[in-house]
Amino acid sequence: MARITKDSIQFGEGNFLRAFVDYCIQILNTDTPFDGKVSIVQPLPNGTLSELKRQKGKYHLFQEGILDGKTQRNRIQIDCIDQMINPYESFESYLKLAENENLTFVFSNTTEAGIAHDENDDFNASPPQSFPGKLLRFLYHRYEKFNGDKDKVLHIIPCELIDKNGSKLREIMTALCDQWQLEEDFKTWLKTNHFYNTLVDRIVPGFPTKDLDFYKKGLPFDDRLMVTSEPFFLWVIEGDQKLLELFPVDQLKDVNVTIVPDLGIYRTRKVRILNGGHTTIVPVGLLHGTPTVSGCLEDPFLKKFLSQTLYEEIIPSIDFDKEALEDYAQSVLERFSNPFIVHQLASISLNSISKFKVRVLPSLLNYNKKQNKIPKNITFAMAALLYFYGKEVSQHQVALKDDASIIAFFDQVWKDSSVVEVVDKTLTNTALWDQNLTEVPQLKETLTQALTAITSQKTIAEAYQAFNP
Repeated sequence: MARITKDSIQFGEGNFLRAFVDYCIQILNTDTPFDGKVSIVQPLPNGTLSELKRQKGKYHLFQEGILDGKTQRNRIQIDCIDQMINPYESFESYLKLAENENLTFVFSNTTEAGIAHDENDDFNASPPQSFPGKLLRFLYHRYEKFNGDKDKVLHIIPCELIDKNGSKLREIMTALCDQWQLEEDFKTWLKTNHFYNTLVDRIVPGFPTKDLDFYKKGLPFDDRLMVTSEPFFLWVIEGDQKLLELFPVDQLKDVNVTIVPDLGIYRTRKVRILNGGHTTIVPVGLLHGTPTVSGCLEDPFLKKFLSQTLYEEIIPSIDFDKEALEDYAQSVLERFSNPFIVHQLASISLNSISKFKVRVLPSLLNYNKKQNKIPKNITFAMAALLYFYGKEVSQHQVALKDDASIIAFFDQVWKDSSVVEVVDKTLTNTALWDQNLTEVPQLKETLTQALTAITSQKTIAEAYQAFNP
């Protein structure tokens, strides 16, 4: 069967994209008629592109972990990368990429902060500072090169972990068009480009930090950019059959890319179960003295606490097929127990208050609405979080990593305040939760009981037993 050339540019050279998008392109090239080369653009002045150039775009991916009850550990060499461009060093080379007749896709992962509107961005900068600015300047060059040919529009598939990432990116670029006073014909052409909302799901620890001799053994070159990931792979793209004709991921057996008309439930499922599971176990695990996610799954108390929270509180709060949600939860617990991934709870604890608001609070509120009662495990985890942030009281050794104003609030609220006052001041702080949580029936009372147990018992396990006998 004839090969179908569909090239891509990729904003970002980090571990995740190399273990996710580039891996997917590699498998497409191997297992289907798809023939794609990826040109990587370094989105920030400082990056690792020079090292990737030294390796001529080649590196190895190690997939390690448990999938469907079976331990997997395999290696694949990635060689689908073509050009590697630092636009800060060679802006003309960057724009030249837009002249590729076969260019079809744009992929990105510039972190959640990357898809943002910079009102000071400059069209004439070489390059514009923001990712949306760089991409808009790139598309403008392509528009000029091909005289606004509608057959030369691109399919833009961002992988940043924000809701409606494609729609948000398009919205910002449209605003930049007005800011830069670009002509109406270009604005019309820009609208014909395809922006997709996506959800990505894969744990990628990155370069191995242990047993380096094992990873280096048998490699054909000195690979300083090898990357490790779990075997689980899920990429959900909000699209249609036309996208599959260009991006035949439905032909892949071992790479799960799903194209759906609406990814809403997939996002809800991941945020509430996987991310929510992480956020729930962080304060309880750290106060219990357990430093890693996999360690939580080895501890009987923490494993039972997390399992009960997922199956008895989070899943019942989601309006979706119960069996499908339970299957996903089982896969999440399997992934959390991955012996090859050392995932520190302290690193996950970054911005825990905002994470709790987005990832866990909706489950608490929905459960309360549907069951007419407060979910005890989630509430206990919230109490543990408040105690964790009351560092002067809890005296744990983990550094708090959050907005300075949030840390200052909890530092102040724990000074000379009773547990009842701590709960009241926290729940009424609408800056934290975007609502007054004392209005949620039974929450204040239940949270006070949980926090009282935590502050009065010697261990978090004993506190849980006292709170939920």
